[in-house]
This record gives sequence, structure tokens and C-alpha cells, in this order.
Amino acid sequence: MLAAPAIPAATASPSATAYASTAHAAPARATAPAAVPPGLSCDTGKHANDEYTGYALCKNDGGAPQTFWVHLVCGWAPDVDGDHVTLAPGQSGQSTAHCGRIGTGIGEIQVQP
Repeated sequence: MLAAPAIPAATASPSATAYASTAHAAPARATAPAAVPPGLSCDTGKHANDEYTGYALCKNDGGAPQTFWVHLVCGWAPDVDGDHVTLAPGQSGQSTAHCGRIGTGIGEIQVQP
């Protein structure tokens, strides 16, 4: 019986090695950005003077009216939604919301369709 030949590590494909090392990695849920609804381009963030207030500033890049709102994940306080904003094609608008002070602040900002 013949033994299988050993392949030296130097000849291993770097991409195969990288794939093998990340193939079973768990997704990063807490830091992954939320998906923006199709047809909208959005910027999200915290208010410059109040870290408990978050916003979504969106532009409708599509050909039909679109409605969106900001959703804040607030840690210890209940999550909150901002006002629903309907945009005509080409129009921009902003939705804001405020986390309760008993919480730990904004943990995540999402744009909801």
C-alpha cells in the first residue's frame, strides 16, 4: 500500500487557505449594517448634540413613491420608530427617533420600508 504524498504548505493556495479559515465563521450580527430598502439611498447616524437621537436621511432613487422610517435599537430602553416619511421620485427626507434616557443609548440604526 502506498502512502499519499504530502503537499508542502508553501504550495497551498492562499485563497483556499483563507476560505478554509473563514468558512465556518459566525456572522457579526451586532455590527452588521442594516439593509436599505431598494430604491432608496440613505445616511444614518446619531444627532451631533444628543447621542440618544438617531436619524435616517434618505433619497428616493426609484420611479415610484416610497415610504420609510428610522428604527432605533435602544439597549435597555424599548426600541423606537421614527415618523413614516413618503418620498416622491427624486425627493429627499428625514425620519428621526429618540431612545429613552433610562437606556444605554442607540445600539443600532435601521431603515425600514
